[in-house]
Amino acid sequence: MTHVIKGQTLSFGTSHLHVKHEQKGAIVVADDGTILWSGPQPLLPHGFRQLPCDDFGSQIVMPGFVDAHIHFPQYRMLAAPGKDLLDWLTRFTFPEESRYADPAFAAAAADVFLSRLYAHGTTSALAFCSVHKTCADALFSAAAARNMALITGKTMMDRNAIPAVQDDPETGARESTELYSAWHGKGRLRYAVTPRFAVTSTEAQLKISGELLASLDGALMQTHLSESPGEIAFVKQLFPDAKDYTDVYDRFGLLSNRSLFAHGIHLSERECARLSESGSGVVHCPTSNTFLGSGLMPMSHLRKISRPVAVGIATDVGGGTNYSMLATLGEAYKVQMLAGYKPTAAELFHMATQGNAERLHISHETGSIDTGKFADLVVLDPNATPVLASRQELSNSLEDVLFSLMILGDDRAIRATYVAGRKMHERLSPPA
Repeated sequence: MTHVIKGQTLSFGTSHLHVKHEQKGAIVVADDGTILWSGPQPLLPHGFRQLPCDDFGSQIVMPGFVDAHIHFPQYRMLAAPGKDLLDWLTRFTFPEESRYADPAFAAAAADVFLSRLYAHGTTSALAFCSVHKTCADALFSAAAARNMALITGKTMMDRNAIPAVQDDPETGARESTELYSAWHGKGRLRYAVTPRFAVTSTEAQLKISGELLASLDGALMQTHLSESPGEIAFVKQLFPDAKDYTDVYDRFGLLSNRSLFAHGIHLSERECARLSESGSGVVHCPTSNTFLGSGLMPMSHLRKISRPVAVGIATDVGGGTNYSMLATLGEAYKVQMLAGYKPTAAELFHMATQGNAERLHISHETGSIDTGKFADLVVLDPNATPVLASRQELSNSLEDVLFSLMILGDDRAIRATYVAGRKMHERLSPPA
């Protein structure tokens, strides 16, 4: 049903400097879930004024968060301790991911996973699955039922993991192609070629991954890069002829403007230049980087004007410690402060909405509240908790409010979440 959503509307353009903000705004949502009109409430066309309305008063109605890197089969693994990345994978991650060979387990988990995203204000994601085709089928099916913009793919890894989560290059290629044919372009779904990382893929599998990326029209590619010193050293042992970690992927055609590399903490000048030249993106995962002791990713290093690398931001659940993009933005602020750069709240909110949508090639349909895009929205309550309410007594600007939300906010600040105009989550009463 066509309806109106009112509140303090906020959206960004191609830069965080381009802010679209209405203290009293309105968004008209069509029957198909797209935005018919948005603007100040006094200018709402007369033909829309008698429509059903969700009025959120002064609460902030903005584009839903886009998570650029998250692991579906790790959805219940938060706070699993490891000595480092490789130890964490061996002790916790691989055994947990082995469960997703069971279609019933995967289907039930997909419903929980997506509900958890909505409860934290996330409306779109680029997600890893397990190595099992059943896992990707389950997540695609759940997202399709909700008309969600979701990108995922079957993980491929053929070494350095327990047998229950390994495949082989031929099986990985065949099942990836089958999943692409079944789901890519169905509704708002897209496929991502997904070699886990160089540690768990042989040259044969990386070669096939590059061939898949070249042949599957419109598909993205996601993997991990330069996350921890131990991982980098291991990659050097496995690929002694490569110039560096980035060159491993480059040799197999995996650098492109459709390629997303999670982490990118310890990249050299040469690697950044090559990533920039190829149009590849790096996704900052601050809570997992600090939790696993991997390092501090310096955004200013990647964004150097002479060879800028596009940077996204993500929760990286379950190495990441929170589903909340608000908490993730707060952690990113702290990490960047330690790395010598002070981002604004507007910059980080832009990264989590329009910026990530651009990184994932879905900005034509989500990431802002422009007419014609889907009404993927989150409603933020700046007074959700007593601590936040006290803080707002000192806020003098939109930047103040956004900053307080990303430092002090969590799922309690999510008043409602809409996917394609349909309310998927609502907090009906303030928390006790």
